[in-house]
Amino acid sequence: MCAIVFGTDGWRALINEEFNLGNVKIVSQAIADYIIAHNLEGKGVVVGYDTRKSSLNYAEGVCNVLIGNNILTYLTKRDVPTPVTAFEVYNRNSGGAIMITASHNPPEYNGIKYIPEYAGPATNEITDEITENIKVVKTKRINESTIQDGMQRQLIKMTDPRIPYIEFVERQINLESMKGAKLLIIYDPMYGTGRGYLDKILRDAGCEVSVIHNKVDPNFGGHRPEPIPKFLTELQEELDRTDADLGLATDGDADRLGVLDSDGTYYAANQLLPMLFDHIIKSMKRGGVVRTVATTHMVDRIAEKYGLPHYEVPVGFKYVGKYLREEDIVIGAEESGGFGFANHIPEKDGILTCAKVAEMVANSGITLSQLFYRLQSEYGFYISGRVEETIPASLRATIMEKLSSNIPENLGSVKVKEINRMDGLKLILQDGGWLLIRPSGTEPLLRIYGEASNKERLKEILEEGKGLASKAII
Repeated sequence: MCAIVFGTDGWRALINEEFNLGNVKIVSQAIADYIIAHNLEGKGVVVGYDTRKSSLNYAEGVCNVLIGNNILTYLTKRDVPTPVTAFEVYNRNSGGAIMITASHNPPEYNGIKYIPEYAGPATNEITDEITENIKVVKTKRINESTIQDGMQRQLIKMTDPRIPYIEFVERQINLESMKGAKLLIIYDPMYGTGRGYLDKILRDAGCEVSVIHNKVDPNFGGHRPEPIPKFLTELQEELDRTDADLGLATDGDADRLGVLDSDGTYYAANQLLPMLFDHIIKSMKRGGVVRTVATTHMVDRIAEKYGLPHYEVPVGFKYVGKYLREEDIVIGAEESGGFGFANHIPEKDGILTCAKVAEMVANSGITLSQLFYRLQSEYGFYISGRVEETIPASLRATIMEKLSSNIPENLGSVKVKEINRMDGLKLILQDGGWLLIRPSGTEPLLRIYGEASNKERLKEILEEGKGLASKAII
């Protein structure tokens, strides 16, 4: 049996290799043991799944194990976005959810994720306990039953959270203010779970919506369902062909988003976060912001102007979600495209984020490009970037030790002002720029992030970072 590593984003692997029905049932039993140990079985567990090959079959396998452990189970009637599965936990006050998805990963992957009873990413403590359970499960019999048996014993019920979720989201955007703008929007769900969700919300807000890739395709058109520029060429073409105001995309399980302005310019999370934060607080919804260590510092400036708190956390939405649950935060985000909001589930949600972007553009009466220029005029110019270096996975810790013990006093001609070891090595510079070097948690890579006040300086920072990484790798 191959090793199964269960992290805060669940367990993901190649279909028919590590990811097979046998291993899915092992992980499901480990989760069932966690649920029973914490007396959550009576509250029930939601089971959702995405549009990948055999995701429904894997979800039914999860149900077989939950029923075999006498746990009340709610299986969704169709493929659903991860944030919708999380919402159903909140809506039903259930004991958690199990989601079958590999999110934005390539089509040949699938995964299983546990969403705890607070409807956000699992903490390290929870996943550590499930991981320990997996070790035990491998040595004992898995408890299984059939869906037919579950129906007879009233242990399984079908659920359709679509309309309750849509109504929940629509209460968090200003539908009336959007109706006058009559935005024309092109939406690309990337053959994933977002179809029928975001387009419905936008139409209810008075937008004219055209949808592409609006069907189930387990191959996602031949590439991974990740809303980044190289996979959004057809959305770009639709924008070029029409007079649309926005191009919006969600990834395979609709927890992340991609945004194109009317002229086709792609807006990354580091640009969207400060715009959305500014939009929310100017709407008189005051509160702080939380960002990961790899995300733009522009939001810090905005928070400081309004006397609001701003927090920095390690990479991973589990840390962002904790602040959304426990602090007075209106928005939280990570550089990779995940956003969460106050008065919502503490989970990243690409559908609500897209709706918020549309609301922001509708209320402003100007384009995204004009909005961002206006923000830069007020708070200064920030440009962010990231590059990667391949490393042997076995040398990850050694390389980071070398980096931490050989910290330069300057990057180029600019003095290092502060050293941050929260997650990897982050050097804060005297001129307000910064460099972060940290190992990927899932791939044999060093990720090198930077932010500066102009493109030339950003390039210098990233080159300096690559140089430091190369020396540590040798």
